[in-house]
Amino acid sequence: MLLLSGFAADAAGPGYFGYGKPATPAEIAGWNIDVHGQDGVGLPDGKGTIDHGADVFAQQCAACHGTFGEGEGRYPKLMGGESTLKGDRPEPSVGSYWPYVPTLFDYINRAMPLSAPHTLSADDVYAVVAYILNFNNIVPANFVADRDSLPKVKMPNRNNFTWKDPRPDTAAKECMKDCVDPKAVKIISSAEGKDLTPKTTGPLDTMGN
Repeated sequence: MLLLSGFAADAAGPGYFGYGKPATPAEIAGWNIDVHGQDGVGLPDGKGTIDHGADVFAQQCAACHGTFGEGEGRYPKLMGGESTLKGDRPEPSVGSYWPYVPTLFDYINRAMPLSAPHTLSADDVYAVVAYILNFNNIVPANFVADRDSLPKVKMPNRNNFTWKDPRPDTAAKECMKDCVDPKAVKIISSAEGKDLTPKTTGPLDTMGN
């Protein structure tokens, strides 16, 4: 089913193609699940404990990420990697790299588990986040994750992000002097007819054996 939001139902209105229907507020709300990383705006109601998170993690996450986030096979680690980010073999994990906890909730909520994304309840996601933070030694065993507590958690790597691009501006400036007249340019050779590439128009070149 195609949903059209913001288009006029009138055939004379812009963007009207004669199919679909306007999205209802409930349908829009179902897709409006983004959470702001720094302040947690968008976090839903609910809460989760570390003990419950251990159960959910064992059932939904451990097959790929290991019981304590150590990673299985080529699946990413969720713990460890402290003090490695400036080394030759950095290990970016939740504990060593992620700057904001609400971002972790957002990602798990929309993309995990891998085989059935966005199927966990808000309470389950809160609990998994609490469990991950705990095995990274970021929160104590009695921590309860909810919309108020998550933005207050300070991640180890929070202050090591820079929001100003340090790379120099290398954009080339357009030259407006001594310009060559495009009409005076003549193409003296091309790949056409050399069994290298098809023509842009007309039949394809005959490829040699």
